Amino acid sequence: MKEKILIVEDEFIVANDLKIMLLKAGYQVTGIASSVVQARKLIGEKRPDWVLLDIMLKGDLTGIDLAWELREMQLPFLYISANTNQTTLEAVKATHPYGFMVKPFRERDLMVMLDIAKYRFDQENGTFTALQTETENQEIDGIIGTSPLLKEVIEKIKIVAPAETSVLILGESGTGKERVAHSIHDLSAHKSNPIVVVNCAALPHSLIESELFGHEKGSFTGANTLRIGKFEQAHNGTIFLDEIGELPLDSQVKLLRVLQEKEIQRLGGNKTIKINVRIVAATNRSLEKEVAEGRFRLDLYYRLNVFPIQLPTLKERKEDIEALAHYFLKKYASNSRKNVTGISPSALEQLMQYDWPGNIRELEHLIERNVLLAKTNEIEKFDLPSHPSNPLQEQSGKMKSMEEMEKEHILNALLICDGKVSGPGGAAELLKMQPQTLYAKMKKLDIKQGYN
Repeated sequence: MKEKILIVEDEFIVANDLKIMLLKAGYQVTGIASSVVQARKLIGEKRPDWVLLDIMLKGDLTGIDLAWELREMQLPFLYISANTNQTTLEAVKATHPYGFMVKPFRERDLMVMLDIAKYRFDQENGTFTALQTETENQEIDGIIGTSPLLKEVIEKIKIVAPAETSVLILGESGTGKERVAHSIHDLSAHKSNPIVVVNCAALPHSLIESELFGHEKGSFTGANTLRIGKFEQAHNGTIFLDEIGELPLDSQVKLLRVLQEKEIQRLGGNKTIKINVRIVAATNRSLEKEVAEGRFRLDLYYRLNVFPIQLPTLKERKEDIEALAHYFLKKYASNSRKNVTGISPSALEQLMQYDWPGNIRELEHLIERNVLLAKTNEIEKFDLPSHPSNPLQEQSGKMKSMEEMEKEHILNALLICDGKVSGPGGAAELLKMQPQTLYAKMKKLDIKQGYN
């Protein structure tokens, strides 16, 4: 017999439907409460294992009020609600639920969300010790450093890699999200199969469906051959959806269906194709903010956010800078066949004092450039961008205009990215804007692409 579940829901029809679904799936339903007061009584009498919790309830107290009490009791819960405004989402997040299901929903969605919630609960309570022992002694290729924040990331990678759950990697541009995705794949049961990388920000809006799911010959003008989409290419492997926050809403709906049904349909086709794909997604955006502002689906967010991994900025892990610098030095000295073997103490001190707005990617580009420019076997000095104490003021003391500040900011981003505007590692990615927008601003501000 599966877990005992208490339903806290003030709409009788919704609560009764939930009860029928849960009983059909083999769960025990300990009761239905329409208010916090009723819920407290049933919790004391029936001792449920889980609580399904609506936000708006009868009486003066809400589901969020009850959630705080459930946290104190260490009783796991997930929300089922139609309320998705920003204030509510922030309050919901603060209670650390194990899931959030948006009304209306399908029976299949409920069962998957419960499985996800139980997975997260088990993971937090040490159920995955056996999985950890398989990978705990393995080094992770390409992830360099020993800082406490990085050790936390490595530990999470080793925990989640052997599982089949979706992973959401969060972090600023240049923090190593794709490297982490590859590490998850390399430590998983899918490692002998492909990992397919998709940069969602680079997909033309009109071709997203064709790129992800493929198309049949003749399905649209110019479709002269059959195209196998990224999901089919990743069958029995992993698909890495980088910059998932850039997907338009209509594409998010289609992606959600793939996550739920584990099947795709090529554009112009009528055949359903079953797929077995591990999904790892990444973003440098706040998806919660995107959800609150209506640009990202809440149900997709919770489906992807089963196991989030937050990557620290390089500024937050400065103790790793020296190891990273020497790693890149060795790599690029070998690639360029140059006898550059060291970095002077004063140059290392420069690296330690810099704030790294471009994170690891900026450090990598800097080392690569200086290896090529080095005239001896040691890098003696780095030419780093200067950051005045008051960026709003010129040295003369005159306040800069908005246009001057914007131009300087774009120039700094281009400098960090070696003049690259679009694509991975480009200034548009660093500035978190569309490449077309950045090109338009550059034209307006008279910034040439070969600015340097």
